[in-house]
Amino acid sequence: MSNNSRRDFLFKTSYGVGGLALSGLMPGGGLFTTFANAASLVDPLSPKGTHFPAKVKSVIWLHMDGAPSTLELFDYKPDLIKLAGQQIPDSFLNGLKAGIRGGDGKLFATDRTWKQHGESGAWFSDLLPNLAKHADKLAFVKSSVTIGATHDISILKLNTGDLNPGRPSLGAWIQYALGSANPDLPAYVVLYNDKKEPTGGSINWSSGFLPAVYQGTAFRPGPSPILHLDRPELIAAAQQQGSLDLLTRLNRVRGAHYPEDTELQARIRSYELAARMEVSAPEAVDLTKETDATKALYGLDEDITKSYGQTLLRARRLVERGVRFIQVVSGPQDIAGDSRNWDGHNDIEENHRTHSKVVDKPIAGLLADLESRGLLDSTLIVWTSEFGRTSYGQSGTGRDHNPWGYTQWLAGGGIKAGTTFGQTDEVGLQAVGKTMDTYDLHATVLQLMGLDHLKTTFLHNGRSERPTVVYGEVIKELLA
Repeated sequence: MSNNSRRDFLFKTSYGVGGLALSGLMPGGGLFTTFANAASLVDPLSPKGTHFPAKVKSVIWLHMDGAPSTLELFDYKPDLIKLAGQQIPDSFLNGLKAGIRGGDGKLFATDRTWKQHGESGAWFSDLLPNLAKHADKLAFVKSSVTIGATHDISILKLNTGDLNPGRPSLGAWIQYALGSANPDLPAYVVLYNDKKEPTGGSINWSSGFLPAVYQGTAFRPGPSPILHLDRPELIAAAQQQGSLDLLTRLNRVRGAHYPEDTELQARIRSYELAARMEVSAPEAVDLTKETDATKALYGLDEDITKSYGQTLLRARRLVERGVRFIQVVSGPQDIAGDSRNWDGHNDIEENHRTHSKVVDKPIAGLLADLESRGLLDSTLIVWTSEFGRTSYGQSGTGRDHNPWGYTQWLAGGGIKAGTTFGQTDEVGLQAVGKTMDTYDLHATVLQLMGLDHLKTTFLHNGRSERPTVVYGEVIKELLA
Protein backbone atom coordinates (compact mmCIF):
# COMPACT_ATOMS: atom_id res chain seq x y z
CA MET A 1 0.00 0.00 0.00
CA SER A 2 1.47 3.37 -0.97
CA ASN A 3 1.92 6.17 1.54
CA ASN A 4 -0.87 8.17 -0.08
CA SER A 5 -3.36 5.31 -0.05
CA ARG A 6 -2.43 4.43 3.54
CA ARG A 7 -3.02 7.99 4.63
CA ASP A 8 -6.34 8.01 2.79
CA PHE A 9 -7.37 4.72 4.39
CA LEU A 10 -6.53 5.88 7.91
CA PHE A 11 -8.35 9.13 7.44
CA LYS A 12 -11.52 7.66 6.01
CA THR A 13 -11.87 4.85 8.53
CA SER A 14 -11.49 7.28 11.43
CA TYR A 15 -13.58 10.22 10.28
CA GLY A 16 -15.67 9.21 7.31
CA VAL A 17 -15.55 10.85 3.90
CA GLY A 18 -17.48 13.86 5.22
CA GLY A 19 -14.99 14.53 7.95
CA LEU A 20 -12.31 16.37 5.97
CA ALA A 21 -11.96 19.62 7.91
CA LEU A 22 -10.62 22.69 6.20
CA SER A 23 -6.87 22.80 6.77
CA GLY A 24 -5.90 25.22 9.48
CA LEU A 25 -9.40 25.52 10.90
CA MET A 26 -9.31 22.48 13.17
CA PRO A 27 -8.05 22.71 16.73
CA GLY A 28 -4.29 22.40 16.73
CA GLY A 29 -3.96 23.99 13.30
CA GLY A 30 -5.72 21.47 11.06
CA LEU A 31 -5.41 17.74 10.55
CA PHE A 32 -2.76 17.96 7.88
CA THR A 33 -0.56 20.63 9.43
CA THR A 34 1.83 17.83 10.35
CA PHE A 35 1.72 14.08 9.94
CA ALA A 36 2.95 13.83 13.53
CA ASN A 37 -0.77 14.07 14.22
CA ALA A 38 -1.15 10.53 12.90
CA ALA A 39 -2.53 9.26 16.21
CA SER A 40 -5.61 11.42 15.76
CA LEU A 41 -6.17 9.88 12.33
CA VAL A 42 -6.08 6.35 13.71
CA ASP A 43 -8.11 7.16 16.82
CA PRO A 44 -10.85 9.82 16.42
CA LEU A 45 -11.02 10.14 20.22
CA SER A 46 -7.34 10.84 20.77
CA PRO A 47 -6.69 14.15 22.60
CA LYS A 48 -6.45 17.15 20.30
CA GLY A 49 -5.10 20.64 20.79
CA THR A 50 -7.09 23.80 21.47
CA HIS A 51 -7.09 27.08 19.56
CA PHE A 52 -5.90 28.92 22.67
CA PRO A 53 -5.37 28.00 26.33
CA ALA A 54 -8.54 26.57 27.83
CA LYS A 55 -10.00 27.98 31.03
CA VAL A 56 -11.79 24.73 31.92
CA LYS A 57 -11.37 21.02 31.27
CA SER A 58 -14.97 19.87 31.77
CA VAL A 59 -18.53 21.14 31.46
CA ILE A 60 -21.48 20.10 33.63
CA TRP A 61 -24.59 21.18 31.72
CA LEU A 62 -27.58 21.34 34.11
CA HIS A 63 -30.76 21.30 32.05
CA MET A 64 -33.86 22.12 34.09
CA ASP A 65 -36.34 20.07 32.08
CA GLY A 66 -39.75 21.63 31.57
CA ALA A 67 -38.58 25.25 31.86
CA PRO A 68 -38.74 26.83 35.33
CA SER A 69 -40.09 30.31 35.83
CA THR A 70 -37.04 32.33 36.75
CA LEU A 71 -39.48 35.00 37.94
CA GLU A 72 -39.97 32.66 40.89
CA LEU A 73 -36.26 32.02 41.41
CA PHE A 74 -33.83 34.80 40.41
CA ASP A 75 -35.58 37.67 38.58
CA TYR A 76 -37.08 39.88 41.28
CA LYS A 77 -39.65 42.25 39.78
CA PRO A 78 -41.35 44.62 42.28
CA ASP A 79 -43.56 46.05 39.51
CA LEU A 80 -44.88 42.59 38.67
CA ILE A 81 -45.84 42.10 42.31
CA LYS A 82 -47.43 45.58 42.44
CA LEU A 83 -49.41 45.11 39.20
CA ALA A 84 -50.43 41.48 39.84
CA GLY A 85 -54.06 40.84 38.97
CA GLN A 86 -54.18 43.57 36.32
CA GLN A 87 -54.23 43.07 32.58
CA ILE A 88 -50.71 43.35 31.22
CA PRO A 89 -50.17 46.81 29.70
CA ASP A 90 -49.80 46.88 25.92
CA SER A 91 -46.40 48.55 26.29
CA PHE A 92 -44.93 45.27 27.53
CA LEU A 93 -46.30 43.34 24.56
CA ASN A 94 -44.53 45.40 21.93
CA GLY A 95 -43.39 43.12 19.11
CA LEU A 96 -45.24 40.06 20.40
CA LYS A 97 -48.09 39.03 18.15
CA ALA A 98 -51.14 37.52 19.80
CA GLY A 99 -50.63 34.24 17.96
CA ILE A 100 -47.25 33.61 19.57
CA ARG A 101 -47.80 34.82 23.11
CA GLY A 102 -50.33 32.21 24.21
CA GLY A 103 -53.10 34.64 25.11
CA ASP A 104 -53.16 37.69 27.32
CA GLY A 105 -53.76 36.69 30.89
CA LYS A 106 -53.52 38.98 33.86
CA LEU A 107 -50.15 39.65 35.47
CA PHE A 108 -49.45 37.01 38.07
CA ALA A 109 -47.20 36.87 41.14
CA THR A 110 -46.68 33.97 43.48
CA ASP A 111 -46.21 34.24 47.22
CA ARG A 112 -42.44 34.60 47.28
CA THR A 113 -40.03 36.20 49.74
CA TRP A 114 -36.99 37.84 48.13
CA LYS A 115 -33.58 38.68 49.57
CA GLN A 116 -30.20 39.79 48.24
CA HIS A 117 -27.26 37.53 48.97
CA GLY A 118 -23.48 37.74 49.02
CA GLU A 119 -21.28 40.70 48.20
CA SER A 120 -22.78 40.70 44.71
CA GLY A 121 -26.24 41.39 46.11
CA ALA A 122 -27.83 38.82 43.80
CA TRP A 123 -31.55 38.30 44.30
CA PHE A 124 -32.86 34.86 45.26
CA SER A 125 -36.33 33.81 46.29
CA ASP A 126 -37.08 31.70 49.33
CA LEU A 127 -37.27 28.63 47.03
CA LEU A 128 -33.45 28.41 46.77
CA PRO A 129 -31.98 28.88 50.26
CA ASN A 130 -28.98 26.61 49.69
CA LEU A 131 -27.98 27.91 46.27
CA ALA A 132 -28.30 31.48 47.58
CA LYS A 133 -25.29 30.81 49.83
CA HIS A 134 -23.19 30.50 46.68
CA ALA A 135 -24.40 33.77 45.12
CA ASP A 136 -20.88 35.11 44.64
CA LYS A 137 -19.85 32.07 42.61
CA LEU A 138 -22.51 32.64 39.95
CA ALA A 139 -22.66 34.82 36.85
CA PHE A 140 -26.28 35.48 35.86
CA VAL A 141 -27.61 36.02 32.35
CA LYS A 142 -30.97 37.72 32.79
CA SER A 143 -31.55 38.51 29.11
CA SER A 144 -31.63 34.98 27.69
CA VAL A 145 -33.71 34.49 24.55
CA THR A 146 -34.42 31.64 22.16
CA ILE A 147 -36.64 30.70 19.21
CA GLY A 148 -39.69 28.50 19.53
CA ALA A 149 -41.98 27.89 22.45
CA THR A 150 -42.65 24.17 22.40
CA HIS A 151 -40.55 21.91 24.60
CA ASP A 152 -39.15 19.39 22.14
CA ILE A 153 -38.22 22.04 19.56
CA SER A 154 -36.68 24.44 22.07
CA ILE A 155 -34.81 21.65 23.88
CA LEU A 156 -33.38 20.60 20.53
CA LYS A 157 -32.23 24.16 19.89
CA LEU A 158 -30.77 24.38 23.38
CA ASN A 159 -28.62 21.31 22.76
CA THR A 160 -27.88 21.48 19.02
CA GLY A 161 -28.47 25.10 18.02
CA ASP A 162 -31.18 24.18 15.51
CA LEU A 163 -34.94 23.65 15.50
CA ASN A 164 -34.71 20.55 13.30
CA PRO A 165 -33.04 17.20 14.04
CA GLY A 166 -29.77 16.42 12.32
CA ARG A 167 -27.22 18.77 13.83
CA PRO A 168 -24.65 17.65 16.43
CA SER A 169 -25.21 18.51 20.07
CA LEU A 170 -22.75 20.82 21.80
CA GLY A 171 -21.23 17.88 23.68
CA ALA A 172 -20.62 16.06 20.39
CA TRP A 173 -18.85 19.11 18.95
CA ILE A 174 -16.61 19.34 22.01
CA GLN A 175 -15.77 15.64 21.86
CA TYR A 176 -15.04 15.93 18.13
CA ALA A 177 -12.82 18.97 18.59
CA LEU A 178 -10.92 17.88 21.72
CA GLY A 179 -11.10 14.09 21.78
CA SER A 180 -11.09 12.15 25.02
CA ALA A 181 -9.05 12.87 28.13
CA ASN A 182 -9.68 9.37 29.49
CA PRO A 183 -9.67 6.44 27.01
CA ASP A 184 -11.49 4.22 29.52
CA LEU A 185 -14.62 6.37 29.76
CA PRO A 186 -16.83 8.19 27.24
CA ALA A 187 -15.83 11.82 26.80
CA TYR A 188 -19.50 12.84 26.58
CA VAL A 189 -21.95 11.42 29.14
CA VAL A 190 -25.66 12.09 29.65
CA LEU A 191 -27.13 11.68 33.15
CA TYR A 192 -30.75 11.85 34.23
CA ASN A 193 -32.63 11.03 37.41
CA ASP A 194 -35.93 9.93 35.92
CA LYS A 195 -37.09 6.39 35.30
CA LYS A 196 -37.50 7.07 31.61
CA GLU A 197 -35.44 8.83 28.97
CA PRO A 198 -35.54 12.65 29.10
CA THR A 199 -37.91 14.76 27.02
CA GLY A 200 -37.00 14.72 23.34
CA GLY A 201 -34.83 11.64 23.66
CA SER A 202 -31.42 10.78 22.30
CA ILE A 203 -31.62 13.26 19.42
CA ASN A 204 -30.52 15.78 22.05
CA TRP A 205 -27.15 14.07 22.53
CA SER A 206 -26.75 12.96 18.93
CA SER A 207 -23.60 13.37 16.86
CA GLY A 208 -25.75 14.59 13.96
CA PHE A 209 -23.68 14.77 10.77
CA LEU A 210 -20.46 14.24 12.73
CA PRO A 211 -19.15 10.65 12.82
CA ALA A 212 -21.30 8.55 15.13
CA VAL A 213 -18.41 7.94 17.53
CA TYR A 214 -18.97 11.45 18.94
CA GLN A 215 -22.53 10.94 20.20
CA GLY A 216 -23.24 11.09 23.94
CA THR A 217 -23.43 7.99 26.13
CA ALA A 218 -26.49 7.91 28.38
CA PHE A 219 -26.15 6.55 31.92
CA ARG A 220 -29.38 5.48 33.62
CA PRO A 221 -30.16 6.35 37.24
CA GLY A 222 -29.69 3.71 39.92
CA PRO A 223 -26.80 1.51 41.05
CA SER A 224 -26.13 0.04 37.56
CA PRO A 225 -26.32 2.99 35.16
CA ILE A 226 -24.65 1.24 32.22
CA LEU A 227 -26.59 -1.60 30.60
CA HIS A 228 -24.91 -4.95 29.87
CA LEU A 229 -21.56 -3.84 31.28
CA ASP A 230 -20.86 -6.97 33.30
CA ARG A 231 -19.24 -9.95 31.57
CA PRO A 232 -21.81 -12.74 30.98
CA GLU A 233 -21.78 -15.59 33.47
CA LEU A 234 -19.59 -18.60 32.59
CA ILE A 235 -17.58 -16.53 30.09
CA ALA A 236 -13.93 -16.17 31.06
CA ALA A 237 -12.11 -12.89 30.50
CA ALA A 238 -9.73 -14.48 27.96
CA GLN A 239 -12.63 -16.03 26.07
CA GLN A 240 -14.47 -12.73 25.92
CA GLN A 241 -11.33 -10.90 24.78
CA GLY A 242 -10.82 -13.44 22.02
CA SER A 243 -14.38 -12.92 20.81
CA LEU A 244 -13.95 -9.14 20.86
CA ASP A 245 -10.66 -9.37 18.96
CA LEU A 246 -12.29 -11.50 16.27
CA LEU A 247 -15.26 -9.15 16.06
CA THR A 248 -12.94 -6.16 15.76
CA ARG A 249 -10.95 -7.79 12.93
CA LEU A 250 -14.13 -8.65 11.04
CA ASN A 251 -15.54 -5.15 11.50
CA ARG A 252 -12.30 -3.55 10.34
CA VAL A 253 -12.24 -5.70 7.21
CA ARG A 254 -15.78 -4.59 6.42
CA GLY A 255 -14.94 -1.02 7.38
CA ALA A 256 -12.16 -0.94 4.80
CA HIS A 257 -14.77 -1.60 2.11
CA TYR A 258 -17.19 1.01 3.47
CA PRO A 259 -15.01 3.82 4.87
CA GLU A 260 -17.89 6.30 4.80
CA ASP A 261 -19.93 4.19 7.26
CA THR A 262 -19.30 6.09 10.49
CA GLU A 263 -21.92 3.97 12.27
CA LEU A 264 -19.69 0.94 11.75
CA GLN A 265 -16.64 2.83 12.97
CA ALA A 266 -18.59 3.92 16.05
CA ARG A 267 -19.65 0.31 16.66
CA ILE A 268 -16.03 -0.84 16.54
CA ARG A 269 -15.09 1.88 19.03
CA SER A 270 -18.04 1.02 21.27
CA TYR A 271 -16.92 -2.62 21.61
CA GLU A 272 -13.38 -1.54 22.43
CA LEU A 273 -14.56 1.08 24.92
CA ALA A 274 -17.05 -1.33 26.50
CA ALA A 275 -14.27 -3.82 27.19
CA ARG A 276 -12.21 -1.14 28.96
CA MET A 277 -15.28 0.20 30.78
CA GLU A 278 -15.88 -3.18 32.42
CA VAL A 279 -12.99 -2.23 34.68
CA SER A 280 -13.17 1.57 34.85
CA ALA A 281 -16.87 2.46 34.67
CA PRO A 282 -18.22 0.61 37.72
CA GLU A 283 -15.69 2.41 39.90
CA ALA A 284 -16.44 5.76 38.25
CA VAL A 285 -20.15 5.63 39.07
CA ASP A 286 -19.93 3.80 42.40
CA LEU A 287 -21.08 6.10 45.20
CA THR A 288 -20.64 3.63 48.06
CA LYS A 289 -17.10 4.79 48.80
CA GLU A 290 -18.12 8.42 49.21
CA THR A 291 -18.16 9.64 52.81
CA ASP A 292 -21.39 10.15 54.69
CA ALA A 293 -20.60 13.85 54.87
CA THR A 294 -20.28 14.09 51.09
CA LYS A 295 -23.52 12.17 50.56
CA ALA A 296 -25.31 14.50 52.97
CA LEU A 297 -23.87 17.52 51.15
CA TYR A 298 -25.70 16.39 47.99
CA GLY A 299 -28.88 15.49 49.87
CA LEU A 300 -28.60 11.72 49.62
CA ASP A 301 -29.98 11.46 53.14
CA GLU A 302 -33.37 12.95 52.12
CA ASP A 303 -35.90 11.24 49.90
CA ILE A 304 -36.77 14.30 47.80
CA THR A 305 -33.16 15.20 46.98
CA LYS A 306 -31.62 11.72 46.89
CA SER A 307 -32.14 10.89 43.21
CA TYR A 308 -30.91 14.20 41.77
CA GLY A 309 -28.16 14.35 44.38
CA GLN A 310 -26.89 10.94 43.27
CA THR A 311 -26.85 12.18 39.69
CA LEU A 312 -24.79 15.26 40.53
CA LEU A 313 -22.40 13.32 42.76
CA ARG A 314 -21.88 10.95 39.84
CA ALA A 315 -21.21 14.00 37.64
CA ARG A 316 -18.48 15.14 40.04
CA ARG A 317 -16.87 11.69 39.92
CA LEU A 318 -16.87 11.81 36.13
CA VAL A 319 -15.26 15.25 36.16
CA GLU A 320 -12.52 13.86 38.42
CA ARG A 321 -11.89 11.17 35.80
CA GLY A 322 -11.55 13.52 32.85
CA VAL A 323 -14.97 13.32 31.20
CA ARG A 324 -15.23 16.48 29.12
CA PHE A 325 -18.98 17.10 28.81
CA ILE A 326 -21.64 15.89 31.25
CA GLN A 327 -25.22 16.70 30.28
CA VAL A 328 -27.53 16.40 33.29
CA VAL A 329 -31.31 16.48 32.77
CA SER A 330 -33.46 17.08 35.85
CA GLY A 331 -36.64 15.23 36.72
CA PRO A 332 -38.00 13.63 39.92
CA GLN A 333 -38.67 9.93 39.56
CA ASP A 334 -42.10 9.51 41.07
CA ILE A 335 -44.02 12.70 40.36
CA ALA A 336 -46.82 12.28 37.84
CA GLY A 337 -48.87 14.53 35.58
CA ASP A 338 -48.22 18.24 35.23
CA SER A 339 -45.83 18.22 38.19
CA ARG A 340 -43.52 15.71 36.55
CA ASN A 341 -41.06 18.46 35.55
CA TRP A 342 -40.81 22.27 35.80
CA ASP A 343 -43.62 22.82 33.26
CA GLY A 344 -45.83 24.84 35.58
CA HIS A 345 -48.93 25.63 33.51
CA ASN A 346 -51.07 24.86 36.54
CA ASP A 347 -50.42 25.37 40.24
CA ILE A 348 -46.94 26.75 39.69
CA GLU A 349 -46.69 27.43 43.42
CA GLU A 350 -46.74 23.73 44.26
CA ASN A 351 -44.82 22.71 41.14
CA HIS A 352 -41.89 25.04 41.77
CA ARG A 353 -41.82 24.40 45.50
CA THR A 354 -41.35 20.71 44.73
CA HIS A 355 -38.80 21.03 41.95
CA SER A 356 -36.78 23.69 43.72
CA LYS A 357 -36.53 21.37 46.71
CA VAL A 358 -35.32 18.59 44.41
CA VAL A 359 -32.42 20.56 42.89
CA ASP A 360 -31.50 23.30 45.37
CA LYS A 361 -29.43 21.32 47.87
CA PRO A 362 -27.74 19.01 45.31
CA ILE A 363 -26.62 21.91 43.09
CA ALA A 364 -25.34 23.85 46.09
CA GLY A 365 -23.57 20.68 47.20
CA LEU A 366 -21.99 20.24 43.78
CA LEU A 367 -20.59 23.79 43.84
CA ALA A 368 -19.23 23.36 47.38
CA ASP A 369 -17.77 19.92 46.64
CA LEU A 370 -16.04 21.01 43.44
CA GLU A 371 -14.56 24.00 45.24
CA SER A 372 -13.31 21.95 48.19
CA ARG A 373 -11.57 19.51 45.83
CA GLY A 374 -9.95 22.22 43.73
CA LEU A 375 -12.10 21.31 40.73
CA LEU A 376 -14.33 24.38 40.44
CA ASP A 377 -11.62 26.39 38.67
CA SER A 378 -11.30 23.72 35.96
CA THR A 379 -15.03 22.95 35.60
CA LEU A 380 -17.77 25.04 34.01
CA ILE A 381 -21.30 24.70 35.43
CA VAL A 382 -24.14 25.86 33.18
CA TRP A 383 -27.67 26.13 34.64
CA THR A 384 -30.02 26.36 31.71
CA SER A 385 -33.42 25.50 30.26
CA GLU A 386 -35.30 25.50 26.98
CA PHE A 387 -37.05 28.82 27.76
CA GLY A 388 -38.63 30.69 30.66
CA ARG A 389 -42.22 31.48 31.62
CA THR A 390 -44.55 34.42 31.11
CA SER A 391 -45.28 37.26 33.50
CA TYR A 392 -49.00 36.81 32.94
CA GLY A 393 -50.88 33.87 34.32
CA GLN A 394 -52.39 30.83 32.69
CA SER A 395 -55.35 28.85 34.03
CA GLY A 396 -55.27 31.20 36.99
CA THR A 397 -52.43 29.43 38.81
CA GLY A 398 -49.65 28.84 36.28
CA ARG A 399 -47.50 30.43 33.59
CA ASP A 400 -47.11 29.86 29.86
CA HIS A 401 -43.88 29.44 27.86
CA ASN A 402 -41.62 32.46 27.40
CA PRO A 403 -38.72 32.49 24.89
CA TRP A 404 -38.37 36.32 24.98
CA GLY A 405 -36.60 36.89 28.29
CA TYR A 406 -35.48 34.61 31.13
CA THR A 407 -32.52 33.83 33.40
CA GLN A 408 -29.67 31.33 33.14
CA TRP A 409 -26.40 31.21 35.05
CA LEU A 410 -22.83 29.98 34.79
CA ALA A 411 -20.19 29.22 37.42
CA GLY A 412 -16.66 27.88 37.57
CA GLY A 413 -13.42 28.39 35.69
CA GLY A 414 -13.04 31.50 33.55
CA ILE A 415 -16.35 33.00 34.71
CA LYS A 416 -16.59 36.49 36.17
CA ALA A 417 -18.36 35.36 39.32
CA GLY A 418 -20.77 37.67 41.10
CA THR A 419 -21.82 39.52 37.93
CA THR A 420 -25.10 39.92 36.06
CA PHE A 421 -25.42 40.30 32.31
CA GLY A 422 -28.57 41.78 30.79
CA GLN A 423 -32.05 42.32 32.16
CA THR A 424 -35.73 41.91 31.39
CA ASP A 425 -38.41 44.62 31.42
CA GLU A 426 -40.16 45.73 34.60
CA VAL A 427 -42.54 42.75 34.61
CA GLY A 428 -39.97 40.17 33.43
CA LEU A 429 -41.55 39.34 30.06
CA GLN A 430 -39.03 40.49 27.45
CA ALA A 431 -35.27 41.01 27.51
CA VAL A 432 -34.16 44.57 27.00
CA GLY A 433 -30.80 45.71 25.68
CA LYS A 434 -28.17 43.12 24.81
CA THR A 435 -29.43 39.54 24.80
CA MET A 436 -27.89 36.05 24.86
CA ASP A 437 -29.28 33.47 22.45
CA THR A 438 -28.45 29.77 22.54
CA TYR A 439 -25.81 30.37 19.86
CA ASP A 440 -24.07 32.90 22.11
CA LEU A 441 -24.16 30.51 25.06
CA HIS A 442 -22.59 27.77 22.93
CA ALA A 443 -19.91 30.16 21.61
CA THR A 444 -19.08 31.19 25.19
CA VAL A 445 -18.83 27.60 26.44
CA LEU A 446 -16.57 26.68 23.52
CA GLN A 447 -14.40 29.72 24.24
CA LEU A 448 -13.87 28.55 27.83
CA MET A 449 -12.91 25.10 26.52
CA GLY A 450 -10.22 26.73 24.38
CA LEU A 451 -12.15 26.54 21.12
CA ASP A 452 -12.98 29.32 18.68
CA HIS A 453 -16.52 28.60 17.53
CA LEU A 454 -15.72 30.14 14.14
CA LYS A 455 -12.79 27.78 13.59
CA THR A 456 -14.32 24.57 14.93
CA THR A 457 -15.56 23.24 11.60
CA PHE A 458 -16.63 20.11 9.79
CA LEU A 459 -17.21 19.72 6.05
CA HIS A 460 -20.70 18.33 5.47
CA ASN A 461 -22.31 18.12 2.01
CA GLY A 462 -19.80 20.62 0.69
CA ARG A 463 -20.50 23.15 3.42
CA SER A 464 -18.14 24.05 6.25
CA GLU A 465 -20.36 23.62 9.33
CA ARG A 466 -19.68 24.97 12.80
CA PRO A 467 -21.40 24.56 16.19
CA THR A 468 -23.14 27.94 16.12
CA VAL A 469 -24.45 27.58 12.53
CA VAL A 470 -23.98 31.11 11.11
CA TYR A 471 -24.63 32.93 14.39
CA GLY A 472 -23.02 33.18 17.80
CA GLU A 473 -21.05 35.73 19.76
CA VAL A 474 -18.91 35.12 22.83
CA ILE A 475 -20.39 37.05 25.76
CA LYS A 476 -17.19 38.62 26.97
CA GLU A 477 -18.93 40.33 29.88
CA LEU A 478 -19.21 36.89 31.51
CA LEU A 479 -15.50 36.06 31.23
CA ALA A 480 -12.96 36.73 33.94
